[in-house]
Amino acid sequence: MSAEILELQASLRAFASEREWDQFHSPKNLAAALSVEAAELLEHFQWLTEDQSRSVPDDKREAIAEEVADVFLYLLQLADKLGIDPVQAAQKKMQTNTIKYPVERAKGTSKKYSEF
Repeated sequence: MSAEILELQASLRAFASEREWDQFHSPKNLAAALSVEAAELLEHFQWLTEDQSRSVPDDKREAIAEEVADVFLYLLQLADKLGIDPVQAAQKKMQTNTIKYPVERAKGTSKKYSEF
């Protein structure tokens, strides 16, 4: 696992420990919190057109960055609790997706692999 990820996870553990929040950080609760933060991220794009979502103003981009950080931090905490290396899991998933979505079948379509 990268040093940056390990450092962030250690910082998150220390942050929660200092506040005695570990008692609340079960995998279930972290997954729920992650879902809530993802919804808050989505809220910034609600009612925008496709084009508007591609060019958000700087002030809105900063608010979006904060929500991205919340999602990322909860995901790191969840992975830490479950002993999952998130980078390794993502790399493995990309390998799986390469098989599920071969270029010759997936190029230019949004269909799910089961619809090919």
